[in-house]
Amino acid sequence: MHMQTIRAIVTGGVSGLGRAVADEVVAAGGSVVMFDVNETAGAAAVAELGPRSFFTAVDVRDEAAVRDAVGAAVEQMGGLDLLVNCAGVGGPKRMVGKDGPMPGDFFRRTVEINLVGTLLVCKEAAAAMQKNAPNADGERGAIVMTASVAAFDGQIGQVAYSASKGGIVGMTLPMARELAAFGIRVVTIAPGLFMTPMLAALPAEAQESLGRQVPFPPRLGRPPEYAALVRQIVENPMLNGETVRLDGAIRMAPR
Repeated sequence: MHMQTIRAIVTGGVSGLGRAVADEVVAAGGSVVMFDVNETAGAAAVAELGPRSFFTAVDVRDEAAVRDAVGAAVEQMGGLDLLVNCAGVGGPKRMVGKDGPMPGDFFRRTVEINLVGTLLVCKEAAAAMQKNAPNADGERGAIVMTASVAAFDGQIGQVAYSASKGGIVGMTLPMARELAAFGIRVVTIAPGLFMTPMLAALPAEAQESLGRQVPFPPRLGRPPEYAALVRQIVENPMLNGETVRLDGAIRMAPR
């Protein structure tokens, strides 16, 4: 597949990693529908990206809303070739902290957005992609999911987050195996420390300190670097069923 003709859905598409992917798609000549809950940022993104971009306000936990949003995106773009899942939440919380045990709702919300939400969008996107005519390689589409190095090197306070991202890693291969029958590839990216809105809110000294933990390059990752890997996944048909760490060789310490 080629980015110039891609019709993409990007969840969490109005900021951070998702917005970088939307920028990459449109710059290459493709079309994109951004799913997000931030309607103000969504309107601003469409104004900046132009007529081949669209925005839909959708909570990825809402199965019916996701189904309707994917259907509308297919109509807007005339089809769907690529799904990139960037919607997610983080935030540390210990199992047993100063305020007592972790509330179950905190764990549930993290898993429902990061893991269940990813699956809900994936299944609807795959159902739409399987209707595509295959290209010369037999491809009908590609799905990119976003995990985290926390799936492997979870730190203290990341029980919920690591569980949600580990679930994404765990379903990558079986999803790729199942969707291979339709010519749909599945690849997961596990980013390390990236300059997302959450890290951008930290003081400059804290950002620099985090960046120095990365062996090379000794800095925070840049969202366009994530988007560049998405493009390589789209255009390299042998990338399938794998989780790729994009982390500058960092291995997170316990805290």
